Amino acid sequence: MRRARLGTKAQVVLPKEAREALGLTPGDTFAFAIEGDDVRVIRAPAEGSDPFACFTEWASEADRAGYADL
Repeated sequence: MRRARLGTKAQVVLPKEAREALGLTPGDTFAFAIEGDDVRVIRAPAEGSDPFACFTEWASEADRAGYADL
């Protein structure tokens, strides 16, 4: 397991093996999933990659529950 150190500006350099495994390049974004005492790094989808993100009129919790079994 590779280690990284938290810098004085709260920055972490991902090891080369991790960057290559995720296919990360400068400017890419990624997300953090906090699971107990662990953190997973996940490649985030590109901004605007969800063409339906702007359709929010039926995006309430009640709508999701109502359409969940369709």
